Amino acid sequence: MRQFGLIGKSLQHSFSADYFKKKFISGNLSNCRYDLFPISKIEELPLLISSQPELTGFNVTIPYKKSILPYLDQLDDVAQEVGAVNTVKIFREKEGIFLKGFNTDVFGFEFSTDELKNVPGALILGSGGAAEAVGYVLTKLGIPFLVVSGKSAGSSKIGYEKITEELVRSYPMIVNATPVGMFPDVLNAPSIPYNYLSPRNFLYDLIYNPPETLFLKKGRQAGAKTLNGLTMLQMQADKSWEIWNSAD
Repeated sequence: MRQFGLIGKSLQHSFSADYFKKKFISGNLSNCRYDLFPISKIEELPLLISSQPELTGFNVTIPYKKSILPYLDQLDDVAQEVGAVNTVKIFREKEGIFLKGFNTDVFGFEFSTDELKNVPGALILGSGGAAEAVGYVLTKLGIPFLVVSGKSAGSSKIGYEKITEELVRSYPMIVNATPVGMFPDVLNAPSIPYNYLSPRNFLYDLIYNPPETLFLKKGRQAGAKTLNGLTMLQMQADKSWEIWNSAD
């Protein structure tokens, strides 16, 4: 049996297990399984891995995409640059267990929408691992962006209270890379001035459960283009599967 899975703090929102179950059925892969592994803190990871001898690889979600780094033996080039990991491949050798980290969020975000070809600027809501992947892609594509965070500000980071009408016009793509609005917290949305939105804006929520978050609903009501994170989830999951089945 080849076992795969997902680690995170709370996984009741995740569609990953169902997605991989369907993939295994369609591919007639009866020797594969995908399990959810909620852990209350990242320090529990070594025990989890040692207790699951068939675990071949796993995905990583909120809030461990950055804090997992010290537990990995190696990072691929993209994960090294991003500073966050959402996919881990496990090598079980005679010498011990070896963990290599990858970031497939980058691939999923970059190729999930053609809208990126025409974006003059973007606001990234959040400063966690998902936000780092989004920022990496925007930098690669030469798209100016600002990070909006409740944490300490910097040259490319501002607080939510600093979002002006001019910023919403100059950075028309707004990416929610926070968990705000994710099931079961469906009545909340990031604290941005939605009254400044117009049909010029494009709201991209990395959340896919619910399919339309309050963030996206408010954008749609303002005439903005909207997209949830389901396509990104599927693309990054397929990339993870490719990594788990590669020789490296």
